[in-house]
Amino acid sequence: MDRSSSAQGFQDERDEWGLCPDRGGRFSWGTALFFGAFHGLALLMVWNFSWGALGVLVGLHWCFGSLGICLGYHRLLSHRSFRVPRPLAYAIATLGALALQGGPIFWVAGHRLHHAYTEDEERDPYSARRGFWWSHLLWMLYPKPEFFEFDRYRRYAPDLARDRYYCWLDRYFLLLQIPLAIALYAIGGWSYVIYGIFGRAVLLWHSTWLINSATHLYGGYRSFGTADTTRNLWWAALLTYGEGWHNNHHAYPQVAKCGWRWWEVDVTWWAIQGLAWLGLARQIVYPPTTTQDPTA
Repeated sequence: MDRSSSAQGFQDERDEWGLCPDRGGRFSWGTALFFGAFHGLALLMVWNFSWGALGVLVGLHWCFGSLGICLGYHRLLSHRSFRVPRPLAYAIATLGALALQGGPIFWVAGHRLHHAYTEDEERDPYSARRGFWWSHLLWMLYPKPEFFEFDRYRRYAPDLARDRYYCWLDRYFLLLQIPLAIALYAIGGWSYVIYGIFGRAVLLWHSTWLINSATHLYGGYRSFGTADTTRNLWWAALLTYGEGWHNNHHAYPQVAKCGWRWWEVDVTWWAIQGLAWLGLARQIVYPPTTTQDPTA
């Protein structure tokens, strides 16, 4: 094999895994250093273990992940699949901001683009057609201005951009980690900070990113013949409180429930049901009764 054909083979392999971000923006050293620092500091968990710190990690992973991201950013704000009183919506959005996955306007705008142009290599911010690592992480390391500059992405979430509190969260979400870290240190010292800030953030990042990457590429099953490559992955659903039933979600993104079969565990849906039982969740969008039910 000559050198040119070898180079082409390597190029094809890099494209498959999403390691050739030729259509992204310029490499962001600031973002890379930020993620790198958090991953490095998360390794300190090995030398700072305590059962209390582990409990903090698990509790905050659920609180910021299931309630903040899955229930709040995703099903409430992105898809409007149910309604809650405005003060509660603000509280839930604050939990989402504490997850360190961007402000609500940024997150919602990107996700709405993902659904409007699913897997389009130019208009879907984390298109899986560009490979696993692109959709998992690299789309943030090579940011396109359209998806990362507030004055440009705000137009994809105009309902949130008109709200002063969501705008404030979008700008200052990083600062919320400071009072959280102070509270964790006061309760349990540095081990609580390491587990509750750095370990929790890293685990929650990769849990969420797997929905962008793995559920569009590998294994699982398809209940609906959507025009994309989405899959239902049980293990991804367990890691993300129900988001892993991704083919169900892409077939009916406006539905508040992602797990449709009785065994498709959807912890976030249980939380929505709890809010409904308390009279706090209303206008819930249920799976349609006129379409073919995958449970049949």
